[in-house]
Amino acid sequence: MNENTLKLDNPLSQLGFETDSLITPGQMGAICARAGIGKTSFLVQIGLYAMARGQKVLHISLDEPVTKINIWYREMFNLMAPKNGITMINQAWDTIISNRLIMTLKLDGFSVPRLEERLADLIEQDIFKPDTLVVDGFPFEKCDRCLLKDLKILVEKMGMNVWFTVNTHRHEPPDQDGYPVQLTGMSDLFNTVIQLISEKKIVDLQILKGQVDSEKAASLFIDTDTMLISA
Repeated sequence: MNENTLKLDNPLSQLGFETDSLITPGQMGAICARAGIGKTSFLVQIGLYAMARGQKVLHISLDEPVTKINIWYREMFNLMAPKNGITMINQAWDTIISNRLIMTLKLDGFSVPRLEERLADLIEQDIFKPDTLVVDGFPFEKCDRCLLKDLKILVEKMGMNVWFTVNTHRHEPPDQDGYPVQLTGMSDLFNTVIQLISEKKIVDLQILKGQVDSEKAASLFIDTDTMLISA
């Protein structure tokens, strides 16, 4: 490991995907759940595992300020560290924090050209070149396929992968392909789709797309006391 990496056991490696990251450069993934189920905590943990591997993570928030997102990362890391035998938590945090950048964008002003311009500025000035984007608060109910397709073209061109949260609703049945209706007409653009389903004190992970070996996969869940992904 180099100076910007850290040993964290990633439970997502047990899900039967080709890679611990679940998606590879140029691919898109979606975390679907109702409000308050744990989408953001899941997204943050994906970011932390990528940061621990030395990957650069750009967290794009469309509805929360930088300070709140930073608190999410630090609190989740504080919970993950002891489970990985890390006792010097502050020093460990300092090891990987340079691998993350938080960007806030106004929801009504979001566009792929604007995002590409912001990314180009970061890269050209040698400030930050992301490997992974995590996008929280993307307006799936208001966006069209063209916007999402343009975004996929952008991440393919720049060699990044991207994760989204998708806000679903209890009263809405899945579409004819078994996906949340928010992804209807767009699900083919995603390589991995995971749905979080609340069951009392835990939240189960249901793999809707992307798994290559379900027979060897462990059943993972989110502990609602800690919001950590667990086996």
